[in-house]
Amino acid sequence: MIKWLLIVLAVGVLVLGAGACVYNWWMNPRVARELREDPQGERAEKVMLLTLPSGRELPVNYLREGNTVYAGADGRWWRELRDGGGRGSVFIQGETLPGTMRAVTDDPELRESVFERLRPSAPGFTGTLVVIDLD
Repeated sequence: MIKWLLIVLAVGVLVLGAGACVYNWWMNPRVARELREDPQGERAEKVMLLTLPSGRELPVNYLREGNTVYAGADGRWWRELRDGGGRGSVFIQGETLPGTMRAVTDDPELRESVFERLRPSAPGFTGTLVVIDLD
């Protein structure tokens, strides 16, 4: 019984790892290219390119309210923004906007309020709120 449980667990880890690789190496670059080539397109209304302080770039859904942009992080990339965050930029509908970004892990009311608008159909227990204050 334990042997089968370990096999199932190993297969699950491999499937999740393969899925992450597909997104990082194939899907994310494809979406980034689409956002640059068609900055007024349908996808660009909901997805931005986020450039982290490390220079890593990834497409994420966003909600812009004035000079504040919100994103929800389901992967591990948000950890770069702990402990005060850092400087980076967003590419929203053809415009690159610099700002200060941080992960918000200690304000559940803000997270819930933003996620109700940003990702209303996602399970409420998933994701870390990322806040970008534009210059």
